[in-house]
Amino acid sequence: MHNDDTEDCIKRETEEETGCQISLVKKVFEAYISPGSVTRILYFYVAEYTDRQKVHAGGGMEGEQEDIELLEININTALRMIETGEVKDRKTIVLLQYIRLHQILKTLCPLNSQNGGNYR
Repeated sequence: MHNDDTEDCIKRETEEETGCQISLVKKVFEAYISPGSVTRILYFYVAEYTDRQKVHAGGGMEGEQEDIELLEININTALRMIETGEVKDRKTIVLLQYIRLHQILKTLCPLNSQNGGNYR
C-alpha cells in the first residue's frame, strides 16, 4: 500500500470511528503484525484534532458490525491503564508509548502531570 493510500484510509477510518474529520496526519512508523509468521504491515499515524472537527458521533459503521465505544481520557491516565492491564491492545500501547517517548503532548502533559492532554 502506498503512503497516500494509507493516509486516505486513516482519515476515513478516523471519521467513521471517532466522528472527527481530520485533514493532516503524520505517519510515525510501520511495523509487521508478527514478524516471521505474518507479512501484513500496520501503518501508525498521529493527528491533531479539535472539537470543531467533530462531524458525527462516531462509533463505527453499522454495516460493518462495528460497535466502538469512544473514550476521551487524559494521556497519563491512558498510560496508567497499560500498567493496570485495562489497555491490552498492542497497537494502542505502542502509540501511547510513542506519544510519551516523543513528548508529543509535552506542553499539555508533562510526564509527571495529572492534568495533561486527552487521547482518543
